[in-house]
Order: sequence, then structure tokens, then C-alpha cells
Amino acid sequence: MKKTILYLAAAGFCLMACKQGGETKTIAPPDSAAIKMINESSFAEHIRVLASDEFQGRKPFTAGETKSINYLRAQFSRLGLKPGNGDSYFQEVPMVELKSVPESKMIFKGAAGGEVTANYLTDFVAGTRRVQPAVILNNSDLVFAGYGIVAPEFKWNDYAGLDVKGKTVVVMINDPGFADSTLFRGKNMTYYGRWTYKFEEAARQGAAGILIIHDTEPAAYPWSVVRSGWSKSKLQAEEKDNNMSRAIVEGWISMDIARSLLKLGGQSEAIFAAARKPGFKAVDLKLHTSLKITNTIKKSISNNVVAIIPGTKRPQENIIYSAHWDHLGIGEKVNGDSIYNGAVDNATGVAALLELAAAFQKSAHRPERSVVFVSFTGEEQGLIGSEYYAKHPVYPVGQTVADINMDMMGIAGRTRDIVVYGYGQSDLEDYAEVSAKK
Repeated sequence: MKKTILYLAAAGFCLMACKQGGETKTIAPPDSAAIKMINESSFAEHIRVLASDEFQGRKPFTAGETKSINYLRAQFSRLGLKPGNGDSYFQEVPMVELKSVPESKMIFKGAAGGEVTANYLTDFVAGTRRVQPAVILNNSDLVFAGYGIVAPEFKWNDYAGLDVKGKTVVVMINDPGFADSTLFRGKNMTYYGRWTYKFEEAARQGAAGILIIHDTEPAAYPWSVVRSGWSKSKLQAEEKDNNMSRAIVEGWISMDIARSLLKLGGQSEAIFAAARKPGFKAVDLKLHTSLKITNTIKKSISNNVVAIIPGTKRPQENIIYSAHWDHLGIGEKVNGDSIYNGAVDNATGVAALLELAAAFQKSAHRPERSVVFVSFTGEEQGLIGSEYYAKHPVYPVGQTVADINMDMMGIAGRTRDIVVYGYGQSDLEDYAEVSAKK
């Protein structure tokens, strides 16, 4: 773990020392005092505290949030870091908690007769981001829209020539690269493959509803994860339009239900293979469905935590290290335990954040640029805290050189290689390559 954090520190020191504009990338190594500050025992202690039952799974809007953000504030203050948002360590993030309860059955009817009944939690999950007491999807036609992706840079548009207003789109999880390494970025899933993107794109296209087909391998998690996540209340950023621009219904269906729907609509699973190839055209499934969802609404404030080490020569320029502090809170019991402690996801990342803060404070090489440490809220519910920061940055985005994010650190022990997610999309990888060779 020390090696991993030192790599991150080295990358950061490189960014502190290097100028923009293509000069040689050299790294000033951390001094011995800084190295001594990075140790497994203090790293493990941060994880032990943050993942303890006392922190109740660190869900926003709970006592677990209060304990988490106060712990971070205390640690940053102890280390001598300045508050990162004026005179405060906190950036308030207005959020809405929705407890969406759909009808227990979702019935799909065929244009030529027949129907398929899906049972809540067993066969489907559904919710809404619209902040209303109730929403209704009424006799909405179903359209299979492949991956539900519009990606001009990859010459891919599943919505080409398609008008989905008032309709419900049914889409696959992940992106085309999962099935064909020559497409997109191969097995390195892009943001287009995430469920959050698919919901966003369906809204942009004007769809009334969207259902993602769950498939364990491309999703990388079983149906039980979907069921657990969607059976609890959900958090989202508070928007002025109460999210009325979002689809009425957002949800998932099991693969078994998807197969039944294809059969009822006169289609076969060959439609999946066709959708994985360029040039696929959306298919009318000749089905329609309705669903009512009732909401319990709670509005409140969550918090990002922000601290800073001012730069010595170019303090107006910033390097950000980040890690989300939140996890899933309390949920379904597993072997009698209902607290989802989140030791790996993401107490490890927060521990690394604190270790790096300590290292930079002790280093003899004072950073020329300011170093900002941000711990985001609401990641588990859809990157809410980081999205809010991007829209309302404490430090101007134009003066922010990089954000090095840490999530689920070092669970496999010492490793030989590093993997850069999103490789080819940022010149940060040049610095990463230099640092990794150390």
C-alpha cells in the first residue's frame, strides 16, 4: 500500500514541479520525513475508524455522515491543512432523498395480445428522479435501443432516426467494446457504458421511460446488487426544475424478463448480437407498459470536505486529490449484519487521501502549485458530490491542472502493474508513466 500511495505522491510532485507546455517531466522525490509519514499502521487505523459500526455505513443525511465529515475535518486540521472553502472545510451540497415505491407488478402487454408480468425486486426495479409525490407511466410503447448510446467520437448513435418521446427505451448495460475489442476502448468501459449515462441520454432524447437489461458479466455485478441498491431510498442533487427533464421512470429488468419480452414481441436474442455491431437500428418491440411510482420526499444538505496546502509560487493553480467518503449505510441483513461498512469502498481511498495530505505537509519540497484535498459526498448514488463540485467549483476549473481520484485502494496487496482507466483521454497518463517507472 505504501508503494501505491508513494506512486500517487510521486505523480503529484511531478505535477507540482512541471510547467504546462511540454517541458521534460521530472519528479522531485519525496523526502525521508514525508516517506515516514506514509505507513500501513496509520493507513489501517483510518480504515478501521471509518469502517467501524459507529459510522453506520457513512450514508449521507445520517449520523454516519456527521461522524465522517467531522472526522475528516479533524484530521485535516490536525495535519495543519487550511480550510479549503473560505474559512470552512465543508462545501454544502443541496440534495433530495427520494424513497420511490413502484407498484408491485409491472405488466407488459403485446400489440397482438398476451402479456408478461414482472414482479418488483425479483424481476424489475424502478424509480424516478422527478421530485413529485407520484409519477405515472401510461401505456408507453417499448423500443429496443441497443446500448442507448450517442457517441460521435466513436461514430455510434443508437438513437439515430428514432423519436422516443412518450416511449420507454430498453437498453443493454456496458458499451460495445465489451463484446468487440475493436470498438470504443475495448474492455475498458467508457462512461457510455454506465447506467447513469444511459438514464441521462434517455432523458436528453425525451424518453418517458428507460429500462436497462441486467446481465451479470457486462454489468460486473449480480442482480442482488441491483435489487439491494434500488430497494432503498435514493439521493440526488437538488435541481431548480425538480428533475422534470428526466424520464418519468428509470429502472432495470432481469435478463429472464427481457427474454420473455422479446418472445412476446416476436423477437429473439439475435437482437442482442445485432445491437453490438455498428449501424444497428432501434427495434419497435410491439409492446407497451404502465407503472405508477409513489415518492416520499426529503430535502437536506450533505457536504463535500475540502482542505488545501497553498502553493509557494503559483498558488492560483491547483492539483486536486479526491476520494469519496460515503457508502451505503444500513440495508438488508447479511448473516445478521445490516451495516454496510464500506471498508474497501471507500474508506481505503479516504485513508490514502489523509496519508497523502500528511506526506505533503512533511515534505521538504513545498509545492509550487496549491494542493487541494477533496472528499466527495454521494458517489454511491451517482457521483452527486463530484458533479456538484464540477458545476460549482471551489477553485476555478480553468486553473485546476488535474484531479487524481482514489477509489478502492490496494485490496490485492502489492502489485507489479498499474492500470489507467480512461487511457488515451488525458495527458496525465504521461506523468503516470514516468511515476510508475520509479
